[in-house]
Amino acid sequence: MQSNQTANRLLRLPSVSAQTGLSKSEIYRRIKSGTFPQPLKLGARAVAWQASAVDDWAASLQKREG
Repeated sequence: MQSNQTANRLLRLPSVSAQTGLSKSEIYRRIKSGTFPQPLKLGARAVAWQASAVDDWAASLQKREG
């Protein structure tokens, strides 16, 4: 089980890209197609992803693969 601190952690795009191995373009392409978690809007030009949502997405890929 995740702690509240881990579950509420926010990841900016460079961290999401590094964690998933996806480029910025591919992340946004998958968001548009509905196969990647939506980011949270932090401000006029800033977004972040919940770490738990990115972790869940990665876990779902592992389940599909095997």
